Amino acid sequence: MAANSVIKYGIIGVGMMGREHLINLHHLRTEDVAVVAIADPHIPSQHHALDLAKSYNWPLKVFTGHKELLDSGVCDVLVVSSPNMTHYEILMDIINHFKPHHVLVEKPLCTTVAHCKEIVDAAKKRKDMLVQVGLEYRYMPPVAKLIDIVKSKALGQVKMVAIREHRFPFLVKVNNWNRFNINTGGTLVEKCCHFFDLMRLFAGANPIRVMASGSIDVNHKDERYDGKVPDIIDNAYVIVEFDNGCRGMLDLCMFAEGSKNEQEISVVGDIGKGEAFVPESIVNFGTRAAGRAGVESSKAEDDRIKYDGLHHGSSYLEHLNFLYAIRAKGEKAPAVDLEDGLISVAIGVAAQLSIEKGRFVTIKEVMNHE
Repeated sequence: MAANSVIKYGIIGVGMMGREHLINLHHLRTEDVAVVAIADPHIPSQHHALDLAKSYNWPLKVFTGHKELLDSGVCDVLVVSSPNMTHYEILMDIINHFKPHHVLVEKPLCTTVAHCKEIVDAAKKRKDMLVQVGLEYRYMPPVAKLIDIVKSKALGQVKMVAIREHRFPFLVKVNNWNRFNINTGGTLVEKCCHFFDLMRLFAGANPIRVMASGSIDVNHKDERYDGKVPDIIDNAYVIVEFDNGCRGMLDLCMFAEGSKNEQEISVVGDIGKGEAFVPESIVNFGTRAAGRAGVESSKAEDDRIKYDGLHHGSSYLEHLNFLYAIRAKGEKAPAVDLEDGLISVAIGVAAQLSIEKGRFVTIKEVMNHE
């Protein structure tokens, strides 16, 4: 690829998130990118994507399956935004294909630790491909600002990370695939791998063990799909212990529409404390020495964002950063790599297992168990 040549994207899975990627890439067209193909067996999703692309003057090749798209050879980069349970097969096919494709795969990487590990191992043999995992919460302006504060050591040694997500229930997806653990990996994998990734980033360490309590208390209880009742939990508390002594806690509630902020993130070190609020996009920072009166509050913004979309501009920045990595021709690693994807899933799997077993679950246990 010449430095200024158009980079051709294909999107595998053009449901709600796939079309969100299409819109983001349209807003990146000044960076010489174009979506040229989609693959999805669901005809209504195809039509929605085609309507979008038509409004952008982007002619699309349409495939019903990812293998046909791969064999067509029309793409340089693939975005995998199909349902969670399809990621493993699709990624293995992409990695093992003779033509190299750079890949941005939506979170979670896979629904099981075993499948994530297989992907990690397979990708090591493909030095001609970059694979980035779509843990884009890192790019939300207030979260990115808090990451910078932590990296600057302004908080000192991080000791505690608390993340609260109080939000609306899961949205309706194609064929209601997201209503069942077997398809999603469970709520704490599907939704919360984002937060476990952030905890690890803030802690600057790897997880050792997890304790969780959660259940399905309010949402989806009156829903039936082919006679089956949804089994995804709608609330949980999760404690994660890290190998440097730091602890993380997640407070998840998915029937909390009456919240001012969907995410509230607190990072406390031995010197100070930082907080990020989404979608208010406010960051607070204070030190123990200055006390309550010395807490500074500021708005977090990023002038590069041309499209806010569903995730407050983070998907746009994710694509921009991945594009820089692609154009650097191997000199720049993906910002969120497969190891990050694997560990975020492992914490979620451990949390789901902890709820089931009613005990602490070690990361070692889930890494070796599957």
